[in-house]
Amino acid sequence: MHQDHLDMESVTLELEEEELERIDDIAFADHRDNREAAIRELLDQWLKQRGAAEQADE
Repeated sequence: MHQDHLDMESVTLELEEEELERIDDIAFADHRDNREAAIRELLDQWLKQRGAAEQADE
């Protein structure tokens, strides 16, 4: 998916085999084999957990 017009930074992730399997499982079960959607879902979960942990530390 090419989105240069959004003027956003890009990141590169190195994933373990276990993480790739989880992405594929989510993609198959919830997103009609769309790996990008599964990655967005996992990133959203991680950001929410991170935000909750930071609030708990305050």
